[in-house]
This record gives sequence, C-alpha cells and structure tokens, in this order.
Amino acid sequence: MPAVAADEISPTQTRLLDAAAELFYTDGVNVGVDALCRAAGVSKRSMYQFFDSKDDLLAASLARGVPGYLATLFPRPGSALTPRERVLYVFERLEQVIADPSFRGCPYVSAAMEVKSPEHPARLVARGFHNTLTEYFRAAVTAGSATDPHLLAKQLTIVHDGASARAVVQSEATPGLALATATALLDQAHIGASTGR
Repeated sequence: MPAVAADEISPTQTRLLDAAAELFYTDGVNVGVDALCRAAGVSKRSMYQFFDSKDDLLAASLARGVPGYLATLFPRPGSALTPRERVLYVFERLEQVIADPSFRGCPYVSAAMEVKSPEHPARLVARGFHNTLTEYFRAAVTAGSATDPHLLAKQLTIVHDGASARAVVQSEATPGLALATATALLDQAHIGASTGR
C-alpha cells in the first residue's frame, strides 16, 4: 500500500487499520480476513478496495504504528540529554511499557517472528523500525565517543528486543533488567559516567 497522508485515509481504512493493529497484536498475524472485517465493521469487498491482501493490511497497520511506538520510547526532540541519558531514556521507557498488563511484546519483533519470508511486507516494516532504533542508538553513542558505535548500537537493540521477548515468554515484567544491561554496555564502552540511573 503506498504511503497515504493521515488526512487522506477514509473512515473505512481507519477502521480496518485500527482493527488490524489490535487483532494482529493480541491474536497474531494468522487472524483471518473474516475476523478482521467483522471487527472493523466492513465487508471483505471494501477491504480489498483499499488493500491488495491481508499481508498488505498487516504491513500498513504496522507502518502506521511506527511513529507512535518510537515516540513512546524516544525523548522529545530538543531534549537536553547527554548521549548516555539519551540511550538510558529508551530503556527506562521500555521498562514502563513492559510493565503494562496489556503488553504482548514489541509488535515489530512479534510480526517479524511470525511471518517467515524475509521479503514479506510486514518484515520490511519491522526491519525499518529496528533500523531506526539502531540508528538512534548509533547517533547517541557516536556523540558519546564510542570506539565502535555500530557494534554498540546493535548490542543495545538486542537488549531492547531481548527484554521485550523475555517479558512475553516469562509472562512477567523484569523491572530494571533492561536498564541495568544497557547501563553495563555503556559503562564498558565508557559512555558517560555511571550515575546509578
């Protein structure tokens, strides 16, 4: 589905995208078209007027959620934070997200794990989300004079993904674990002084 400005999305598309985001997140990507259309209150014919397939609807619903999910994790633009604080902010926010009883894992990791083709449109959206997250970390640790910012950024992304996955597998939050792990990586890389955050 080509990118569409928010003010160009019809009410029918909005209902489909909202229903898809909810059902795919709570029930997985194998939810059927009938269930999606029923939840959205639209006919299958209407769905196929806007989306070529359920896969396209899945990808579109994931793409629509990226800005909001990143806004949940990232500090506001212009925030006066040190490079270390910029990284740890993400993990402080992640700890809060994981603690929510409705948390079912990172939607992008979950979708990517369920669809098997590397070129599936949902995998492409998930990859884009993770590239953005990794680039955020890379920029922060580069500003903090990391010796190998690319490696450290990938390690921090793995901490994000691993903490999300562990919370789902164990069906419980892991307070402080993601933050402590990220802090240890930053300490090892000498990114700012340890402040006990």
